[in-house]
Formats: sequence, C-alpha cells, structure tokens
Amino acid sequence: MPRFRRVIFLRIASLCLLCCLPLIVAPWAVLADPSVELLRVPEGGLQPEVLLDTHGELHLLYFSGEASGGDLRYTHASVPSTADQTPAWTPSIQVNNLQGSAIAVGTVRGGHLALGAGYVHVAWMSAKRDEPGMYYTRSNGDGGFEPQRNVTRREHHLDGGGSLAADDLGQIHVAWHAGHEEPSRSLWAATSTDSGRTFAPESQANPVETGACGCCGMRAGGESEVYILYRAATQGTQRGMQLLHKTSGQYQQVALDQWEATTCPMSTASIHPFKDGVQSAKGGALLAWERAGQIWWSTVSAGQIATPMAVPGAGSGRKHPAISMDDQGQILIAWAEGTGWARGGDLVWQLYSRERVPISTGRMEGAISVWSRSAAVARPGGGFYLFH
Repeated sequence: MPRFRRVIFLRIASLCLLCCLPLIVAPWAVLADPSVELLRVPEGGLQPEVLLDTHGELHLLYFSGEASGGDLRYTHASVPSTADQTPAWTPSIQVNNLQGSAIAVGTVRGGHLALGAGYVHVAWMSAKRDEPGMYYTRSNGDGGFEPQRNVTRREHHLDGGGSLAADDLGQIHVAWHAGHEEPSRSLWAATSTDSGRTFAPESQANPVETGACGCCGMRAGGESEVYILYRAATQGTQRGMQLLHKTSGQYQQVALDQWEATTCPMSTASIHPFKDGVQSAKGGALLAWERAGQIWWSTVSAGQIATPMAVPGAGSGRKHPAISMDDQGQILIAWAEGTGWARGGDLVWQLYSRERVPISTGRMEGAISVWSRSAAVARPGGGFYLFH
C-alpha cells in the first residue's frame, strides 16, 4: 500500500477509535477516496502544472530553486496500467536556458504549460528586472527545449504572471496583463500560427475596459476555442472575474461575478477545456476562481455560461483553485487553505458526480508549501491525480 494511502487510513482509523462517532470528523482529517490519488511533485518542486496527452502520457512542469529567481523543470511519465502503481517520471530537465529567469514569489507568477501540434509549450513571467516580459519556449524534438524568447514587444509593465493556450493546428496564444495603473491595465496576447516558431506583436485582448488587478494571476486555456480568465480592477475597487472567449476574430468578454475590494487579493484561476462529448460534442471549458475567500466554479459550453456555484462549506481563506473532469464526467476541484505571503497551508478538495452532486471531500494538512499550489489531472478510465 502506498505511503499516503496508509497515512489516510491510519488517520481515519484513529479518529474512529478516539471519538467512536463515525459521523464527526476533525477538520484536519484526510478523507480517503479511491477516485483521487495524491502525488508529491518530484524533487520538492513548487507550482505544478500537469497535462495528459492523447497517448496517455503525463507532462509535468514545476518550479525549483530560489523563489525570487529560480528555474522551471519538466518531466513526463506514462500513466500506470494498474491503479496500485504510481507514475515513473523521467529525469527532469531544465526548461529555461537563462538561469534564474523564473519567479515563484506570490504564487501567481510561475510557469504555465500547454500541449499542441506535437510540442510541449511553456510560458512564464520574467524574473529579470532588466528584461521584463513574457518568456516562451517549446520542446525541440531532441528531449530538450529551445532557447527561451521574450514575446513581449511593447507592453512590458507586467505583474501577476501570464498564461498560454495551444491547439493542434499550430496556434499558440501567450497572454498577460500590463499597464502602469490598475484601472488602466489591459489584457494582451501574442499569437503564433506556426506552433510557436514566430509570434505576431501583442494586441489588446479585452474589448471592455475593466482594468486588471495588478498582482493577481490569470489563466488561459482551450484548443479550437480560447478562454482567458482575469480579475478586473475597474476604478481600482471593482475586482470581479472576467472571461474572454474566442472562436474566431476578436475575443468576446463577459463578467462572471462582482467583487468590491480595495486591495489586490493575489488570486489565481483554473481552466479545464473539454471536447470529449461528456457535456457537448462541440466542447467547452470548466472554470474555477476565487472570490472573497471562497472558490467558485462554472461551465461554458456553446457560448453559454452556467450559473456559478460555490464549493460546499463556508469560504474563509480559500485560494488557488485547480479544476479537472474525467471521462466519466466526475469533476474535481482542489484549493489551498491557510496560505498567505511566505506561508504554506492545507490542500483541500471536493469531488462531484457527473450530475454535479458533491460526493466526497478531503484535506491534507500542511501539503501546500510556501509559494505553491496544487494541480489536478484526470486519469484515463476515471479518477484523478492531484499534485501538491
């Protein structure tokens, strides 16, 4: 039995013996569920990003080194053939060729991962003050990565990191927000149509002037359809979550919620695109974000956005969501609790049935390291890996 499963079993058994009340569970307990398998990031890495390709190969990106100026590492592994095995990762390789050019401070500025047209694509915000912007690289076909490039040409006043999306037709979208003042910041995207070999100059992506929360992270995702989540900063106080959606032509924009706050919450968001027919033959995306200490989520499909839902329980200090859906239609949402500036916290998750009914939850105390977060990916045949 893997070590983490033994820990889960022993904690639950201890509770039953001590309390003799099976319906009362201490808040630090881990609730076991065979659908969710917890995995630690190799080498003690931070800020995992994980994706599964169509061949059953897991691709994992993570941060390593000094938080103010470290490196991104990449590894991959095949999904094990049986549930009692864990992935056997290849020796990790460094993604960035400019040493110390990635940043982890704040949790919102790390590397982002995408797959498309046979390449592994990575983008991240520069840690170098003398070269601000968004770096990009892709796998080179020889087991490594091409030299990193700064795709930012004009809009250099970044914070909060950036993100990217890719498809199998060779379209790559690297996105970030930039501007000197929050109320006038905008979303920018540099697009490639040749799988990242070249990029056009960045252009403004948001058609509605909302500003952008300066040190909040953002998230891009999608394949034939591109989705971008970012936090507004209209008049410096209106910080609702904004969704940009593009099928062709310019992005369409919609406000997912409203939130009045005078300070930046340093939040992140998550997108899980789907096109497998679980919900719609045309595909869509699951969206997850933070508002006022609670995690909210929704679905967008065929241009229609479902009414946002909060995860169960009182929201207090919930941050950095990760969302995924397996091929059975189950949805996993994970988040961090108790984290803050230079402070780690607990990993918490909620599993939903195909019908969106909560079916199980769990917590691992102290699993989120300083400046880190979790990542979730569906296993073939059903269930999830949850990385921390």
